[in-house]
Amino acid sequence: MNKKLIISLCMVASFSLSVMAQHKQYEEEVAFFKERIKTLASDEFGGRKPLTEYETKTINYIADEFKKLGLQPANNGSYFQPVREISTFSRPDKNRIRVKGAKGSMDLNFPDDIVIWTLRGQEKIVVPNTDFVFVGFGINAPEYNWNDYEGIDVKGKIVIAMVNDPGYYDKNLFRGRNMTYYGRWKYKLEEAKRQGAAGALVLHNTAAASYGWNVCCSSHMQNNIGLCSDDLNKDALAFQGWLHEEAAKKLFAISGLNFDEQTEAAKKPGFKSFAMKAKSKVTMNVQMKVGESHNVAGLLPGTDLKDEYIVCTAHWDHFGIGQAIDGDSIYNGAADNASGTAALMLLAKKYQELPIKPRRSIVFIAVTSEECGLLGSQAYCENPLFPLSKTVVNLNFDGSAPAMRTTGVTLRAAGKSDTDALVVAVASAQGRKVHIVTEDPAGGYFRADHFNFVKRGVPTVLAGGGGEVIDKARQASKPKRYTYHQPSDEYREDEWDFDGAMENLNLMFSIGLLIANQDEMPKWAKDADFQRQPDAK
Repeated sequence: MNKKLIISLCMVASFSLSVMAQHKQYEEEVAFFKERIKTLASDEFGGRKPLTEYETKTINYIADEFKKLGLQPANNGSYFQPVREISTFSRPDKNRIRVKGAKGSMDLNFPDDIVIWTLRGQEKIVVPNTDFVFVGFGINAPEYNWNDYEGIDVKGKIVIAMVNDPGYYDKNLFRGRNMTYYGRWKYKLEEAKRQGAAGALVLHNTAAASYGWNVCCSSHMQNNIGLCSDDLNKDALAFQGWLHEEAAKKLFAISGLNFDEQTEAAKKPGFKSFAMKAKSKVTMNVQMKVGESHNVAGLLPGTDLKDEYIVCTAHWDHFGIGQAIDGDSIYNGAADNASGTAALMLLAKKYQELPIKPRRSIVFIAVTSEECGLLGSQAYCENPLFPLSKTVVNLNFDGSAPAMRTTGVTLRAAGKSDTDALVVAVASAQGRKVHIVTEDPAGGYFRADHFNFVKRGVPTVLAGGGGEVIDKARQASKPKRYTYHQPSDEYREDEWDFDGAMENLNLMFSIGLLIANQDEMPKWAKDADFQRQPDAK
């Protein structure tokens, strides 16, 4: 993008920021933001688990807020888009799986050694005695000349696949420390299903996964939720889950294998997957429920380009009421993602109050079941309320607060679309410098709702606070209470910082406004992994 246009964009961004500041005092916006986080993250909302009474409370609250903000119902007169889901509570028989190997036997105990579940609509799952198969990373990626399933038949077997991808261990493979989708645990399960496996276990490693075993437990020990087909997911994996690394070492040992040697071999090109000398029969007891969850969607119509859409998303769900930690069993999800849902509301308020309405329409969607595998956004992209071919960009808000002010802005997925110049322009208008993220070993690009839009060819903007924290003394004095996917993710106004969150929201507000008013839709780079699909719904 040429220098003249960059200067022009900076002027527009600066103007939009000044209009925002004059129209509503900063303190009023912060108060609006805080109040909605506090409400959604309160015990009264019970952790916002889909398919529970707390979903009803949550989505009605969001719809009421959208209505108060003047947004139109986005789904034929309704704010709700139904999402058919299945909820299962699964346990292996006697809370263990008995394994018989060439060198002995062992039990894989739930949940210390394994956390497994099913998304099939059956009250009992039985996998007849079958082999474990070690498939390395469980990746079939022709573009990287890598296929862990080459030469091995896993139909009806139990596959074990390492988390992350080979680039995590060797910078010359895949994209080095910049994880590909092949590294995501969800991909491992998808590929195992395509290969005909009966069950799939992702081999946990704290560093490679970017979170500990406790997250595997808190995320999957209670009810697991999936999208539900007409045949109750008859073709889904019989079971899927996580395998603790220490338990895996014992499993390899009773197979007559050295764990370290085999996992090291799997990190190198030319590795050959193999059936282990270990077998199990897996029996699971299942309590299931099929029901409708809901996305909540409101529309702010545009003007001369009203048939083109900017879609802003944030997931409203969290983990509900689960295993107690330090006496607290409510997973309030204040940062993740009451803050993002509140950000969506504040963004709607700011666009609604503009003296000149945006040219393009803006859709605000609080999506369900992100914590269950990005299900609400997947359901929307499979059945969009507005054509994806006319969806200009997706702006997603996840973990919007707390955040301290920083000297810069991080930009992820740089070079994939021409929205990069807008991020640079608005960051410059804020007096901040853009820092491009070149390594993403945790695979953050694939872990939020924007990715479902990306897969369908809709560009996204991934930008937020970065660089150095400005108030270092404040940062040093802050207590470290928040933990990912734990009951400790609670709203604590006296400890939370909002200045950085507001600055980041204003960044995205201005980027959205620029995109809403520019003549052309954003374009993907020619070498981007995903491209717009003209025939998309």
